[in-house]
Formats: sequence, structure tokens, C-alpha cells
Amino acid sequence: MNLSETAPKDRGTILAERRTDLAIQRTNMAAERSLMAWIRTSLSMIGFGFSIYKFFQYLPEELATGNIRRPQAPRNLGLTLITLGTLALAAATWQHWNFLRAVQAPQRPQVWSISFVVAIFVILIGMITFYGVLLRHGPF
Repeated sequence: MNLSETAPKDRGTILAERRTDLAIQRTNMAAERSLMAWIRTSLSMIGFGFSIYKFFQYLPEELATGNIRRPQAPRNLGLTLITLGTLALAAATWQHWNFLRAVQAPQRPQVWSISFVVAIFVILIGMITFYGVLLRHGPF
């Protein structure tokens, strides 16, 4: 048996351990807030890119008259915004996962948070939207 296992902990040690646990919880919550901010930003970029594409898709009379010089420009801008939003969220999710792995104690299991699962779903939605706009077919 080790001396540290048998010796009772004093009040200062107990308080220090409790404060350390609270500091880890605060750090995890801050990481979750950061990921949620990335989700919000990426979702708005994906949505705005899709809206630009759909808005200009329903202007065939303008295309027929030849008033639009570059008819592919709105589609390209929409694709760019969708790609940027999806890639930014994928990078933020990867960074979040690595940060939590570095902060967590080895004996504690890694728990998937709600914001992490939502980020994965938004990345999938961004990829589906990208291919739908790129191939001009799909559920939209």
C-alpha cells in the first residue's frame, strides 16, 4: 500500500480537487459554447449560399432576355458559401474534439455532447446541399 492511499486528505486538498473539477467543467462548457458559435456561423453560411442559388434559379425570364452576363455566378457564389461553411464547421469540430481529448483526464470516458452531434449533422446537411446544388438535383 502506498502512503498517499492510506493518509486522510485534509480540507485544503479536498477543496483544491473540487476547484480543479469545476475548472475542467468550465473549460468544457466554454469549448461547447465555441462549437455552438461555429455551428451558428456555418449554418447561416450554408443557408445563405443555398438561398442565393435558389433565388436566382427562379429568374428564367431574365436569363432568356440575356440581361444577366454571367448566369453561373449566383450558383458559384452559393457553392462557395456552402463549401466554406461546411469546411469551417468540419475544422472547428475536429479542433473541438482534439481539445476535449487533451483536457479530459485519461480515466474519464469521452462523452459526445449534444453540440458535437449537431455539428456532425450540420456537416452532413452541408455536404448534401453542396452536391444537390452542384449536380442540380436532389431533395430541393
